[in-house]
Amino acid sequence: MLLIFVTNCARTGRPEGGPKDEDAPLFITAKPPYESVNFNKKEIKIDFNEYITLKNLNTELVVSPPMKNPPLISPQGAPSEFIKIEIIDTLKLNTTYTFNFGNAVEDHNEGNKLENFKYIFSTGTYIDSLTTSGNIKDAKLFETPKNINVLLYRIDSSFNDSIVYKKKPDYITNTLDTINFKFTNLRKGRYLMLALQESLNDYIFNPKTDKIGFLTDTIQLPKDSIITKPIILFKEEQPYQFKRGKEITKGKIEFGFEGPGKNMQIKILSKVPDDFKSVSKFEVDKDTLNFWFTPFEADSLNFVIANNKFSDTLTVKLRKKKLDSLVMKSSTKSILHFRDTFFLTSNNPIVKIDTSKVSFFNKDTIAINYNTIPSKKENKVGFIFDKKPKEKYLFTALPGAFNDVFSVKNDTLKYSFSTKEIDDYGRITLKVNNVNSKNLIIELLSGKKQDKVIERQFTATSKGVVFDLLQPKKYTIRVIIDENKNNKWDTGNYLKKQLPEIILYHKQINNAELRANYFLEESFIID
Repeated sequence: MLLIFVTNCARTGRPEGGPKDEDAPLFITAKPPYESVNFNKKEIKIDFNEYITLKNLNTELVVSPPMKNPPLISPQGAPSEFIKIEIIDTLKLNTTYTFNFGNAVEDHNEGNKLENFKYIFSTGTYIDSLTTSGNIKDAKLFETPKNINVLLYRIDSSFNDSIVYKKKPDYITNTLDTINFKFTNLRKGRYLMLALQESLNDYIFNPKTDKIGFLTDTIQLPKDSIITKPIILFKEEQPYQFKRGKEITKGKIEFGFEGPGKNMQIKILSKVPDDFKSVSKFEVDKDTLNFWFTPFEADSLNFVIANNKFSDTLTVKLRKKKLDSLVMKSSTKSILHFRDTFFLTSNNPIVKIDTSKVSFFNKDTIAINYNTIPSKKENKVGFIFDKKPKEKYLFTALPGAFNDVFSVKNDTLKYSFSTKEIDDYGRITLKVNNVNSKNLIIELLSGKKQDKVIERQFTATSKGVVFDLLQPKKYTIRVIIDENKNNKWDTGNYLKKQLPEIILYHKQINNAELRANYFLEESFIID
């Protein structure tokens, strides 16, 4: 009995059947006190009314102004009734510092959060008290990402636009789990405000990895206590830069680059045989230009890689001994939808097609008339024919129907597929009211992230736009206001103070489910 009594007394936590603790921890006292002035200490101790733990401190804690040498916060990973802050940096004179713990402070037992907990002090004779607030919007995404850093740079005699690449800001805050931000304890003055979605939280803009957003006009405190326009977050396009040339397999070289490379051209300087052939194509969604060539005896090849006014020369060593075997596949598994084209894809470029070895029949074994269209951008061949509803098709290609750049021929290919009824598809009709006759790019999107472009239409007038024969799935419609009339979306540039072109999402047709045999009609006012 004594053993049972002692065991029960030793139990910790909430008694069985007792009320659940739903209260957040309470800040009791601090040494030095909260909002101390003339601060010159190296250690801070903050006491709470119960045991707390610190969660996600690396992402939650924001120290403003940021310190060159981050403070040491303890304890981490263990419950404690206090937080100790060790300052190892040299503090600025006459400056108000804010340690914003966000939602990192939780009670140990139930995990109740002490939201937006702050500790504030000043190295001067008073606490700065000005505030400003606003919100963030992503230039391309419908849903703006969370946890964005917002920065303020004081505009004084030492300020220049390039400061964001090399120096930490004067003040910083974070949106945490919202799109809204708020600065507190600011000093009167004029500031540059910008936002960063960073790969590293160093508060320095790295154009290769970070998204940036900025206000084109500076803000004046205390006048601009509320920022009415959202800060638009975007990824800058990097300038063209050639990276490397590397042999992948015998007869294939990859040329890697950064930035816009659509005008990139390859010229071979080495002496080649008279029957030498080559094909170059960009790899989809990758900064790579693939170069296939008919192999010959050589230890290396010399190239000139040109892109507008940029030019690079390089030598690529040739060591591979084996050609990449020709592999061909169908883009259609079992159903060929009416908006789709039947493609044969290949790993190597197809340079010759013998249509006499290709047969195309319907379910009644009637030959189907078709046209072949080799893609200039990708390694695939399209077969265009008049598709009939609820029909079955059989495609056969005998050996030698397709020859690749290495004169390798295909094995026998045989694919069967069918079409559906027209009633199995839906339609979206959009009445576009283009109030100011702007150049518009209207895009229909789908896919898991609603980022795959299904169809794109262009207009500079008010008109009805029809997207027909759509598979039953979720769709999104967005409109790009094409200010420079180049038929594509253009991002922004910080140094040029250029904002990205505006993208508007349709509120109703946003990840909206379209059913079979359903006609959805909506309007979109663009002013």
